[in-house]
Amino acid sequence: MAVLPMKRIAVCGMKKDRKAVLELIQRSQAVEIDTAGPGEAYQDVFSQTDVSASSQIFQKNAAAATKALEILNSAAPEKTSLFSFLEGRQAVSVEEYEKRVAKRDSIMKDVNEILRLDKELQEAKADIPRIETQIEALGPWMDLDVPLSFKGTKRTAAFIGTFPEEITEESVLLRLAELIPEVDKLDVNLIRSTPEISSVMIICMKDDADALDNALRHMNFSRPPVSDEVPSKQKDLYNGEISAALKRMDETREELVTYAEKREDIKFAVDYFNMRADKYQVLGSLTQSRRTFLLKGYVPEEVSAAIEAELTSKYDVCVEISDPAENDNVPVLLRNNAFSSPVEGVIESYSMPGKGEIDPTMPVACFYYFMFGMMLSDFAYGALMAIATFVLIKKFKNMEPGMKKTMTMFCYCGLGTMLSGVLFGSYFGDAPAVIAKTFFGKDLKIWCWIDPLNESMKMLVLSFAIGLIHLFTGLILNCYGAIKAKQYKDAVYDSIFWIMLVGGLILYGLTTDVVTGMLGLSTIMSGFGIFGAVCAVIASVGIILTGGRESKNWFKRTLKGAYALYGVTGYLSDILSYSRLLALGLATSVISSVFNSMGSMVAGTPVVGVLFFIIVFLIGHALNLAINALGAYVHTNRLQFVEFFGKFYNGGGKKFQPFAVNTKYFKFKEEN
Repeated sequence: MAVLPMKRIAVCGMKKDRKAVLELIQRSQAVEIDTAGPGEAYQDVFSQTDVSASSQIFQKNAAAATKALEILNSAAPEKTSLFSFLEGRQAVSVEEYEKRVAKRDSIMKDVNEILRLDKELQEAKADIPRIETQIEALGPWMDLDVPLSFKGTKRTAAFIGTFPEEITEESVLLRLAELIPEVDKLDVNLIRSTPEISSVMIICMKDDADALDNALRHMNFSRPPVSDEVPSKQKDLYNGEISAALKRMDETREELVTYAEKREDIKFAVDYFNMRADKYQVLGSLTQSRRTFLLKGYVPEEVSAAIEAELTSKYDVCVEISDPAENDNVPVLLRNNAFSSPVEGVIESYSMPGKGEIDPTMPVACFYYFMFGMMLSDFAYGALMAIATFVLIKKFKNMEPGMKKTMTMFCYCGLGTMLSGVLFGSYFGDAPAVIAKTFFGKDLKIWCWIDPLNESMKMLVLSFAIGLIHLFTGLILNCYGAIKAKQYKDAVYDSIFWIMLVGGLILYGLTTDVVTGMLGLSTIMSGFGIFGAVCAVIASVGIILTGGRESKNWFKRTLKGAYALYGVTGYLSDILSYSRLLALGLATSVISSVFNSMGSMVAGTPVVGVLFFIIVFLIGHALNLAINALGAYVHTNRLQFVEFFGKFYNGGGKKFQPFAVNTKYFKFKEEN
């Protein structure tokens, strides 16, 4: 377990080389660039260049390429396998990279053409509901044999419109007679009437048009959108427009499909322009003068010499490697062996080690794999996990590092589950015994160290014992960290006293009939109890006297020490938390046994019984594995984060984030 030592790096060179230097550093993925400005003392000489306009152009191109790719994937979906997410990014050499870069303008032409075609497609789609709405509006007028724009003849005036209610011709005439009694020549033609709306055409003499118009306003008369065609013919025209829109959509989709062969180029464009945008954002943060630039950052010590040699050999630059200052917020990069590195993601999800803290990856890995195995606790389940993840790791050689670590972690968790399955005699639960009894009439007994179903108390004691080892390991690591930092008093006060107190109380408890009877253990020699009690008393006095040592007032210091001693109750709750090892292990075993029993219910009919057992077996154990594997993962993390880290680990470190090629589809690396 190690936190890699970091070095400060400063690169000074000619301004004309800054882009090339940045590209080399970006592809090397080994330098975290400090984006802080030049500081007030140097603002007269150095400044930062505003590159926001160029960066926005690259971001815009990247967004356009991303949108074009989405459109293309919708029109012509890419054929991928079920495990395509494990394949990782495609590796591209520098030579291939340069060839693709040379085609960027033609690629963007294809991108813009795809966007244009999609715009046409969306416009055609939008036309259809608009036209359908117009057809629906024609519904009340389908029996009208003149256009809706008809205004009358040379001597007559026509009013075509609707009333918001169900009416009759007689009711309209009566109402008009009340409103305009002086008009006696009216012709009301009811086109269609429903409870919601009635459509009519009313004809009068030209001289009476104004009077009729005023009267109709009082009757909530509404005019429809006009057209120069008879409604039935207008509907046919609208249907023709819909057919044309559908045809246009089909033709556009077919044209979009022809761009499927450009998919890889467009993916490259997405990565390329995102990479350029990242570079220009960093470029804008560089300290620059009229002719020079200055780049500062952090680099792992183990590669600092190689980075320096490569930069100085390719460019006319000055590189300075130095130790970080005491107050620098140095980024953290972990380096562990193949056994422990898979759980680095677990550490990172909590927090990276703070300044001066040890890397907890190795102890976490040792407990993580075993505790996960105890919670899942079935040999067959563990074998399935280990084999599946191992095969995937070997099959997908180009898998992303983060995904590979996760798969490896679950492979080791599967091995831990296999070990627990052997110790607790679980192979798909009690499937071997059930199959032997149900289908062969044989009694089969599987060896186990502890039977969780019949020896639950022994299993609980084992869970508590593992919990104590886990907690004491945390206290020992806290002591080690304090000694490493030369804080020897803190090592005694914050670690050794607590180990003595908790360990002494446990020793004393194991000499009492109450505790041993409750746990089903044999009492130990009373001498151990006396020794434990003495250790606990000494530790209690030490905690009271030192628990509040930051206070100068002796009374406050004593009160704080007494309150710190009260924290021993937290150790009791911490130890009880490890009962989840028993609970989840029992849940896996019980659910497995239930499904095995269900499968054997119709064993009387040989063929049907076997088929029924296989179906229930496969479905039941698949669900049990999925649910309990998730539970084991969540609760194993919980034991690390709360119980274990609470004893020695604060975190708060900043993860090392090098200026790198953050791409989605391709990965580019320097040849050397």
